[in-house]
Amino acid sequence: MTRSTRPLPERHLRPPMGWNSWDCYGTTVTEEEVLANATFMRDHLLSHGWDTVVVDIQWYDPTARAHGYNPDAPVVLDGHGRQLPAPNRFPSAADGAGFAPLADRVHQLGLRFGLHIMRGVPRRAVAARLPVAGTDFTADEIADTTSVCPWNPDNYGLNHDHPGAQAYYDAQVAQFAEWGVDFIKADDMLFPYHEREISAYARAIARSGRPIELSLSPGTDVSLAHLDHLRDTATIWRVCDDLWDRWEDIEAQFSRMARWAPWQGEGGWADADMLPLGRIGIRAERGDDRLSRLTRAEQISLLTLWFISRSPLMMGGDLPTSPQETIELLTNDEALAVLWHSRDNREVLREKDLVLWTAGDSDGRTRYAAVFSLADAPQQVTVPLGSIGARPGDRIRELWTRTDTPHDSHCLRIDLPTHGAALYRLSP
Repeated sequence: MTRSTRPLPERHLRPPMGWNSWDCYGTTVTEEEVLANATFMRDHLLSHGWDTVVVDIQWYDPTARAHGYNPDAPVVLDGHGRQLPAPNRFPSAADGAGFAPLADRVHQLGLRFGLHIMRGVPRRAVAARLPVAGTDFTADEIADTTSVCPWNPDNYGLNHDHPGAQAYYDAQVAQFAEWGVDFIKADDMLFPYHEREISAYARAIARSGRPIELSLSPGTDVSLAHLDHLRDTATIWRVCDDLWDRWEDIEAQFSRMARWAPWQGEGGWADADMLPLGRIGIRAERGDDRLSRLTRAEQISLLTLWFISRSPLMMGGDLPTSPQETIELLTNDEALAVLWHSRDNREVLREKDLVLWTAGDSDGRTRYAAVFSLADAPQQVTVPLGSIGARPGDRIRELWTRTDTPHDSHCLRIDLPTHGAALYRLSP
């Protein structure tokens, strides 16, 4: 059974929203840091739709470090080759408890708990010929040692001509379900496109008996030709490589999200990647401890594109130590309504440095529009109302400034900063 054959939870009617440890802590996040971000989310963001906390890669490596991966890391495994949290980083996982205690604490905060996992089976499990739970097979029998991730040394892929391969994923996800995991970010799945691995993982989730959302990464060059399979197996799929706090990374997303936006909906969500906002790089793979290098105008452009294209939102910055100005952007309910309620989202114009998007609303009356300047200097743009689906008598409200915008019934004249954007609600 794939994800698409199960009843659709109400929350699937909007893209998932949460926090992920990657942009600020890389491979090194600790239990204390996860709980600090979860508590902040409960106190400040939950009422605005943010409800998921995700522990990213290598939570099973006790020697994890910033700026890269350790070759042949002494990853913590159980007797069946399944990863366990490193107790020196996650003390509540001691004595085989796994993530159950941490997931329980996150659930007590009213949030959902997620984790990252690499495609395949740990190389150390293969070398030790550990048994696959519930079978007579061993890890070396099910591994495809020719299938390796080009950027992470931990795992081999699985040989899905062997029945033990599915059994390994079934056992791994069953353990995650026992811990109370609600969200799995499965990495090294999309570049190249590992169709059998994805199907096997979705099958394992369906067999687990727990409604776990599946997110696929990294998404480099992922094609719309895979749309039906992605919808059948996953909730989220990335459409790019890792995105960081560089304007060139943001600008590259315009064409990608224009391609995917018409297909967004409860069948699944194309993901423009995490939000490198606030305080990032504390112990990350890329760069050092810093506030996001994106200007405020660029941050608004990023969020406007993510909202109007209905991308999932995973905040990458450390919430407790990020500036209040960042938190205010993330909790602007007027702007978030575009993410939650818009329909028929699409890019309608791209000429020189001007990009226009439009969308409707589920109420059938309200409409939305986004105006972007890709120019490397401030500029005033003149936008005919018809170019954004506005009518002469419409009330036009800019959602980031929460102000009504005057117009002459023909055009909007907008002063945009360098790499700036405006997000409008159009009401009769």
